[in-house]
Amino acid sequence: MLDAKIVVPTNEILQVYRKKVLLLQTIMKQIEVVAAIIRKDDKVFATQRGYGEWKDWWEFPGGKVEPGETPEAALKREIREELSTEISVDTFVCTVDYDYPKFHLTMHCYYCSLLDEALHLNEHEAARWLTLEQLDSVDWLPADLVVVEDIKKEE
Repeated sequence: MLDAKIVVPTNEILQVYRKKVLLLQTIMKQIEVVAAIIRKDDKVFATQRGYGEWKDWWEFPGGKVEPGETPEAALKREIREELSTEISVDTFVCTVDYDYPKFHLTMHCYYCSLLDEALHLNEHEAARWLTLEQLDSVDWLPADLVVVEDIKKEE
């Protein structure tokens, strides 16, 4: 017969566990980004990543917010760099906090419109204009999928 003991976590063990979780959250890399939900007629613009660990996944274009930069200024700069075009930052949509395996992402999302119709993919592999019905036709990055679900609820 086996002698088995059931161990019930004590408050002390739970406190140690909570401290370790807080420490991991503190050490985990924090990234703050902005995303442009560019709308044209009844479609939104989606881009496919062409590099990195998440290559081939789809996202709303955008990028990191630099120190001292407002989210709106960062968005205009990033779209200029990624797509060689100018946008109008129209309306704040949401902020998504998402824990990826190697970092914590805070993503500020805005509805935007094009000021220049010409788009050039400088960093992305592909791009599509998607209707509401087509939003599920691509593999979205996990944080962007949260935004997609919000957009679908709005319409």
